[in-house]
Amino acid sequence: MTDRRPPTAMFSEAAEAATVVARQYQANAALISHAAARLRAIAPPLVFTCARGSSDHAATYAKYLIETRLGIPTLSQAPSLASVHGQPLQAMAGAPFIVISQSGRSPDLLLSAEAAQNAGALVIAIVNDQTSPLAALADIVIPLHAGPERSVAATKSYIASLSAIAHLVSLWDRADDIASALPDLPRCLELSWSLDWTAGAAALRDVRSLFVLGRGLTLGVAQEAALKCKETSGLHAEAFSIAEVAHGPMALVGPGFPVLIFPPLGQATVGLDTIMAKCAARGAQMIVAGDSGCGDSAAGGGAVIRLPTLAPCHPALHPITLVQSFYRMINQLALARGFDPDHPPLLQKVTETL
Repeated sequence: MTDRRPPTAMFSEAAEAATVVARQYQANAALISHAAARLRAIAPPLVFTCARGSSDHAATYAKYLIETRLGIPTLSQAPSLASVHGQPLQAMAGAPFIVISQSGRSPDLLLSAEAAQNAGALVIAIVNDQTSPLAALADIVIPLHAGPERSVAATKSYIASLSAIAHLVSLWDRADDIASALPDLPRCLELSWSLDWTAGAAALRDVRSLFVLGRGLTLGVAQEAALKCKETSGLHAEAFSIAEVAHGPMALVGPGFPVLIFPPLGQATVGLDTIMAKCAARGAQMIVAGDSGCGDSAAGGGAVIRLPTLAPCHPALHPITLVQSFYRMINQLALARGFDPDHPPLLQKVTETL
């Protein structure tokens, strides 16, 4: 499936992720340290997130990282409460309200941030455009430093969102294990970009739909992968937690049905073997990032395609390396299916929703 056409903007921008993350880590060190100290001082009982699209998938990562490291319940705030219903927001006094956005210009996110601020929340904007209205409104601005992103399909800005979240939580929690691993993340991203996931693209070239599974810290990556399958490749994909897919969706799995799996590291792998065995028994075509889970074949005809991953890095950063490898694969898949990943039909870079 080698493609000799000039690189797409999506490909070129995704390839910049390592450089972006290195730049971000250096540029944001002081302000994230200050933000983390402020969060420790207020000791919030709740955290709120607010985002759309790829940024909301980054918010899923934030939820699991904050809850597993800090033990603070983290809730996704529906932007429509403020933008459509005009509902005053409750229980937000002193709570962090983390808004994640590439452009910082979507009307619903701006209205939500204003409503949260009026309710006494500490508005933290994780945003790529530091001149945006969202950045001007926020109490704390954490720039992504991703630079311009021409492709409609976000790549480096999504990875930059994840790295910024990991940086913030590591200092908030005083998590030396994550903090010590972060400086090596750019190198890990470079290595992940070089991995060959052609087998995954080949397996998905002619299919019509698939499931994408993750759990905990990799659930946001599964959500992002499913979105990219839709918007870049015209491929219907639905993301589920490994813990939830057996509750109904498994009925759709049959012979040859593709299931793309992003296994987490650590305790969250509980249940993965069981789900893979059920998919195999139904004859599914499983495409797994790494070596986690049951063997390469099982009773019922289910086969497993293994996609190479790095030797396990820190569990909190592992999902970031997985999505970097996936971006290269989805660009390859889009072109093989005859799509232009830079210009998905009916989509634009800034989505102005209410």
